Amino acid sequence: MGKLFDYAPAPESRAIVNIGASYGLFINGEFVDPVDGEPFKTVNPASEEVLAEVSAAGPQDVDRAVTAARRAFDTTWSRMPGRERAKYLFRIARIIQERARELAVLESLDNGKPIKESRDVDLPLVAAHFFYYAGWADKLKYSGYGETPLGVAGQVIPWNFPLLMLAWKIAPALACGNTVVLKPAETTPLTALAFAEICQQAELPPGVVNILTGAGETGRALVEHSGIDKIAFTGSTEVGKAIAKSVAGTRKRLTLELGGKAANIVFDDAPIDQAIEGIVGGIFFNQGHVCCAGSRLLVQESVADDVLERLRRRMSTLRLGDPLDKNTDVGAINSAAQLQKIRELSQIGEDEGAERWSAACEIPDRGFWYPPTVFTGVTQAHRIAREEIFGPVLSVLTFRTPDEAVEKANNTPYGLSAGVWTDKGSRILSMANRLRAGVVWANTFNKFDPTSPFGGYKESGFGREGGRHGLEGYLR
Repeated sequence: MGKLFDYAPAPESRAIVNIGASYGLFINGEFVDPVDGEPFKTVNPASEEVLAEVSAAGPQDVDRAVTAARRAFDTTWSRMPGRERAKYLFRIARIIQERARELAVLESLDNGKPIKESRDVDLPLVAAHFFYYAGWADKLKYSGYGETPLGVAGQVIPWNFPLLMLAWKIAPALACGNTVVLKPAETTPLTALAFAEICQQAELPPGVVNILTGAGETGRALVEHSGIDKIAFTGSTEVGKAIAKSVAGTRKRLTLELGGKAANIVFDDAPIDQAIEGIVGGIFFNQGHVCCAGSRLLVQESVADDVLERLRRRMSTLRLGDPLDKNTDVGAINSAAQLQKIRELSQIGEDEGAERWSAACEIPDRGFWYPPTVFTGVTQAHRIAREEIFGPVLSVLTFRTPDEAVEKANNTPYGLSAGVWTDKGSRILSMANRLRAGVVWANTFNKFDPTSPFGGYKESGFGREGGRHGLEGYLR
């Protein structure tokens, strides 16, 4: 029997995005040329097309930005009543909503994530964070953390959720009266630069937000600058440890949101079809480029075969391809370096004896791609069960009792999140109290809201972002 129909792509138009040939640094409310940094190129990971040339900030540029932020803090922003700061945050939130389609397309082009995720998940949350913290700006005395801002915040964000991580960092900092110098990831600078334009459009006072593009050296110069009062970092545990050492012994405040190896725990009384959707969303959302991705699936032995059969069937329906296609489920891996890491750890999984199964799918000729993959026969000793792969790769382990599930879930240096799937409310509460994870989802996974705090234990960092708790890191 032949095909009933041919697949018809439904790509989002690129016409709404106007990408410049080159970009400067955003310092003191203006785009300026760097003093001592070399330019670099940002590429579309789905096609390897060069999108733009971006300036890299050197130490003198970092100093200019910190000086501008300090001047704005001392003269305008910290002196401004909270209700006035709130007006700017509300204005930024509304402009983000107005430009949401443009920003979603730009994010998918520069990052590789499917447009339906950047459009339907990232951008609504970005606006929501600014709306939420705008509401806090004149109510800080009720926060429980005081009303005095710290000063100048240096913020370094990763490439997996470029604009959303920017919102997580900048919105609470500004609401509390701090000024900001933010460095986006080297591979995904474009939406941060678009946000700089939004700051101009909102007529934010010069120096309140400064955007410095660049690689690790730019981030290091920012972290080590003596004029910074607070460092907020989201990224790898390795870099987080280096930042903690650098900040130790100084007066700088620090919050870290680092790696994860989340356990998604399915009991035999769980709603299996619902759990399958949670498993797929937990590990294949954003190509697995999620710090709290459910990369370790723990299934009760009595239902393991059924769960795996349904999981493979569901994985076979995932569509990998053009991130701008509205039907795409799995987009491009963000960079060649990240793709190499995923391949290496997956090969180690096979070499150590785990059984690999990948969904059949066509891999495009250009770009960076990896098929949705599941490993079975995994033990706690396997590296793929211990190390963060940060890609669309799922390791499956089994358990017999709730005690064994807790032991296996907690047997990791990370502690960012976990998921529990069961029909028993008492078991959910019991598991949540015993799991060493900052967030525990019940019969769902990867659900975020600006009113809810997010953060981890152990090597997943410290401090919380989101909610009332997210104010603590920016108040004295």
